Amino acid sequence: MLACNRAIIARMESPVPLIPQLGAHLVAAGGKRLRPLLTLASARLCGYQPGPDHQRHVGLAACVEFIHTATLLHDDVVDESTLRRGLASANAVFGNKASVLVGDFLFARSFQLMTADGSLKVMAILSDASATIAEGEVLQMVVQNDLTTPVERYLEVIHGKTAALFAAACRVGAVVAERPEAEEEALERFGTNLGMAFQLVDDALDYAADQQVLGKTVGDDMREGKITLPVLAAYEAGSPEDRIFWERVIGEGEQTEDDLPHALNLIAKTGAINTTIARAQVYADAAVEALSIFPDSELRRLLIETVQFTVNRAR
Repeated sequence: MLACNRAIIARMESPVPLIPQLGAHLVAAGGKRLRPLLTLASARLCGYQPGPDHQRHVGLAACVEFIHTATLLHDDVVDESTLRRGLASANAVFGNKASVLVGDFLFARSFQLMTADGSLKVMAILSDASATIAEGEVLQMVVQNDLTTPVERYLEVIHGKTAALFAAACRVGAVVAERPEAEEEALERFGTNLGMAFQLVDDALDYAADQQVLGKTVGDDMREGKITLPVLAAYEAGSPEDRIFWERVIGEGEQTEDDLPHALNLIAKTGAINTTIARAQVYADAAVEALSIFPDSELRRLLIETVQFTVNRAR
């Protein structure tokens, strides 16, 4: 991870001063670096042996983080977010134009890293994931404010915007280790299910977490009219009066200062958080099961602990 962080910082460099300035802001904000960790751990789990002249897993881990960070920069502009990882978001500090353009720069950097790796298979996996992320974000915009959205459609959204990159981050680890297709597919299933659990928990935390723990403003999803499982579950289980409330604040986007506390009360009353976490646990169990193809090892246990950490954030 230290080598990966060094690669990230080095690739943030540019003769255009605003780019490293905004990059330094992102690096200072920290973050879990979960996606690059998955690439590094997956490669080593598959027996990849790095050397002085071949650190493919490090370059690809940095590539994965650049894809993720680029999407965050664009998301914060679209969502008009002011907090990211507990600090002022880049768009709040540098403005929307700079955030969009530096996001474009990071996407371009990610493709430079893919090209430098030299594997068409790796490029196919990561470029497909990049396209899927964009589709997921557009789909999320399409279903925004629509309380008739089926749960299956919501799951399609979070698969696109989150799970696809988790899956790609894990699969390329097996590719650089030149492992059989079965191990690639197992790690892809692991990443997909972990990503689904991760996003479900994130969506639960938006209605259940302390703001300092969450790293963004509690209730952002409600203010933006996002359709998430906690809202769908509360709407489905609510009284006719409750539904009228949700239709006003989410469906019509008409909100007052008193609406968030009331929404949190309805979420708690209907058990919507428990419903969401239970669904996340199903995906978490599937992620652990996907690793059963690999023999017991410290790295396998690390990945299992990562799954447990993901779900336990909401407990």
